[in-house]
Amino acid sequence: MRHRVAGRRLSRTSQHRLAMRRNLVASLIQHETISTTIEKAKEVKAFAEKLITLSKKGTLSARRRAIALLGNRDVIDYEDGKTVKKGTVIGKLFSDIGPRYLDRPGGYTRIIRLSLRRLGDNGQVVLLQLVGPEETSKKETKAASKKRSRKRAKKTVEVEDEVQTQKTTETKETTVAEEADEVEGTTENSGRQDKPGQ
Repeated sequence: MRHRVAGRRLSRTSQHRLAMRRNLVASLIQHETISTTIEKAKEVKAFAEKLITLSKKGTLSARRRAIALLGNRDVIDYEDGKTVKKGTVIGKLFSDIGPRYLDRPGGYTRIIRLSLRRLGDNGQVVLLQLVGPEETSKKETKAASKKRSRKRAKKTVEVEDEVQTQKTTETKETTVAEEADEVEGTTENSGRQDKPGQ
């Protein structure tokens, strides 16, 4: 019985699972998006995010831990029919991907479900990809627009309060002026009445 044993077996031995996880994460770092099944993507996502968090430190010990966890395979590209070495997976992780997510507290990857099914076993195919800088900029713009709308609402409330206080002071001043006019008018009327009577 499983009894709350974490992780999926994926019909593989433990060594095969470890090798598959390393290969998928290395491909994710190299290409920044991979296509796989939903179960493998969910299993690999946590491992990839742990490595990216480790790469944000950028220290030598963190680099050595990442090499121990992932290995350090070469990034090879094909140009003019020849293979060209572009660096290593750990080098790209620490020099390119880690600094990209310094301001992000987590959630470096996402799983996008596709409508495709894999031929052979009809498994659901998904895209596992790194969250790009456009995603963070969208969130920043949303947060900035929320802050702006809050500030505008605050300013409108303050302006409304100022207008209300001005109106109340004006009405008080007009009522005081009207009362003063009435008092002066009654005294003048009483003085006029006295003069003709004399």
